[in-house]
Amino acid sequence: MTEFLTAAEAAQRLGVKPATLYAYVSRGVLSRAQAADGRGSRFDAGEIERLARRGRPRRPAGAADITVESAITEIAGDRLRYRGLDVMKLAVSRTFEDVAELLWTGEFPPASAPRPSWRATPAALTAGRAAQSALPAGTLPLERLQVIVPAMAATDPLRLQLDPPAVLAAARSIVAGMVDCLPPVPGARLGTDPDEPVAERLWPRLCARRPGPALLRALSAALVLLADHELAASTLAARVAASVRADPYAVVGTGLGAMSGTLHGGASLAAEALLGAAADARDVPRVVGELLRRGERVPGFGHAVYRSGDPRGIVLLDLVRRAAPKSGQLAVAEAVLAEVRRKALPEPNIDLALATFARVAGMVRGSGEAIFAVARTAGWIAHALEAYAGPGPLRLRAVYTGRAAAVGP
Repeated sequence: MTEFLTAAEAAQRLGVKPATLYAYVSRGVLSRAQAADGRGSRFDAGEIERLARRGRPRRPAGAADITVESAITEIAGDRLRYRGLDVMKLAVSRTFEDVAELLWTGEFPPASAPRPSWRATPAALTAGRAAQSALPAGTLPLERLQVIVPAMAATDPLRLQLDPPAVLAAARSIVAGMVDCLPPVPGARLGTDPDEPVAERLWPRLCARRPGPALLRALSAALVLLADHELAASTLAARVAASVRADPYAVVGTGLGAMSGTLHGGASLAAEALLGAAADARDVPRVVGELLRRGERVPGFGHAVYRSGDPRGIVLLDLVRRAAPKSGQLAVAEAVLAEVRRKALPEPNIDLALATFARVAGMVRGSGEAIFAVARTAGWIAHALEAYAGPGPLRLRAVYTGRAAAVGP
């Protein structure tokens, strides 16, 4: 019979802090099980003993682990869970709003209770729309979101009220305002119901064509899949901001700044460009070959966490295939997948799936980034709520590698 240790016992046997123990889990070095009573984690004593004899796993060159205790999202191997629930199943069974509430409170909204309002105030909408309308034509949706959020913040005199009910109300208003302040694509038809789901309100801001039910389900699933991903760079930045009691708008603004990087949420824009560079599926070998000849990586492939494929990308690509099996843009994406596999390169990730969805749906350039930003706002707020309840500033320490102190006079 397998013997299990508590987290404290396992950490003591390995001579590490509990936070390091959970870092081993996130890196796939250790597995963990839920305690029978649902409280805490349990670790296989034999696995702990083997690791103790082998010695602490060495950190790969260039990598850095920062561990923060959190009850929001778990990445274990190639599995992703929000509050203990499989995200791949949530993506096809729950709305984005439901999953956001799960991330924030640990529970789904009661079916019998009135649904909370996801609306921004008239003042916030006026300010956000005015701020983004001053930007040049051709400004990408993410860049518009980066000015919409602080503009909305200026209209909320209670934004520094950080008790959970106030933060939840602000969070719903922020997400709704981000979507409703984006300008509709020319020719798109806006809905008349201000309480439409977020996915339906976001669609005409990114695409002129009316969505079929299957593509709209794919957008809803993408929002769920991208809502959180543990301590990704933007989430760490947002959590640090929250730890010093920055207001929810500032937390989201911090996250938006970090996620725009090309190695994070901005990666979907590069994947869109890759798909757009091929005239058709037959042109893909040339496009991929030219990238490799220039010494560039193929965007949308490989992931620092998932070794055998990003499960989020698998789910979203499958939904896109079902929604538009005869799409020429899907054919291009399939040809890219085939070419990359033929060259034994890494597996596709969520950025490639998001770019494929945006191209197949006929969305404007940069739509993948916007979907990512709206979705991840839910996660940033969830981490902010944990940080607000914490002891105070999350202060990282540096290892000094500069010039040594002068010796002597």
